[in-house]
Amino acid sequence: MRHLRFRAAALLWALLSSAAVSAAPARATVSNDTHATACAEEDNVSLNLDGANIRRFRVEALPPAYLATIEQDRTAPDFSGCNFDGSTHPTDPRYSFEERRVVLHDGPRWQIVGITLPSFWRPERVPVRVDGRSDRGFHMIQVFAKTGAKPLEALVMYPSDGYWRIKPLPPARFGDGVYGSSFVMGPVEQAGRPVARIASIAIETRPLAFKLRFANGGEAKVDVREISEARTTLDVATKPGRRQGPRFAVLRSMYVAPDNADMSEVAWRATPEGTEQRKPLPEVRTLEAADVRFGRSIPSRHNTSAPDIRFGSFETGAR
Repeated sequence: MRHLRFRAAALLWALLSSAAVSAAPARATVSNDTHATACAEEDNVSLNLDGANIRRFRVEALPPAYLATIEQDRTAPDFSGCNFDGSTHPTDPRYSFEERRVVLHDGPRWQIVGITLPSFWRPERVPVRVDGRSDRGFHMIQVFAKTGAKPLEALVMYPSDGYWRIKPLPPARFGDGVYGSSFVMGPVEQAGRPVARIASIAIETRPLAFKLRFANGGEAKVDVREISEARTTLDVATKPGRRQGPRFAVLRSMYVAPDNADMSEVAWRATPEGTEQRKPLPEVRTLEAADVRFGRSIPSRHNTSAPDIRFGSFETGAR
């Protein structure tokens, strides 16, 4: 009988230990695939986030550290070092569509708008459902927060290639504010640039959340936790699909020089309680991070108020 009790206790301990580690804190491997460019309108920055068993993480858009010191936001495009003038990038394929704009939701807190562009570099027409209303073929899904005199855009996602842009609500002196770095989340593939192939999107507005189904059978739920002047926060929970590698996100951005960049340095902690480390982007190769912030310490002459993007709260398994 004592032997049976010992075996039962050991089994219970094993089950509890397994449950405890099923949602354990984790570190992501960050690697740098950036290439040099003279074009301030080219996404030459690729910072990869890998973690074979990372299933949950948080993404935040945060004001740059210098925001309070600047009065003028410089947002005009600069094609002076580019081989294109703002139209389709010369290396991209080009697919034509019927242009349209559809208000998919207009409630007390959010306005959600779907945009189909006259041309786009991907042919996919992803089905989108918002609170049960179905449509398809949008290249952009915009989320406007209703917190003041007029709705302000704080999030845009791109169904056809899986990209996201987020920003905090801007100080009044900066009008609508401006995006900077973008990121792609999910089962990342290479198709001329990193993409995530989305099969369908369901958006719920109470509370606000995106439910994504990927082409490989994987899934993600993106909860919009906060949109304010302090931050815009997304909590992401994923379920892997077929033949899925360890890459769960890629940050994409622009860097020409420290004062001409949407992000110019990487700050990270190796453990949640560890000391923050910081390196200029060109010096970053590979690092292990419990949280990592892609941002700027000095004002940029390009998209000056654009936010830093931070990834953290990495967890393995599921709760």
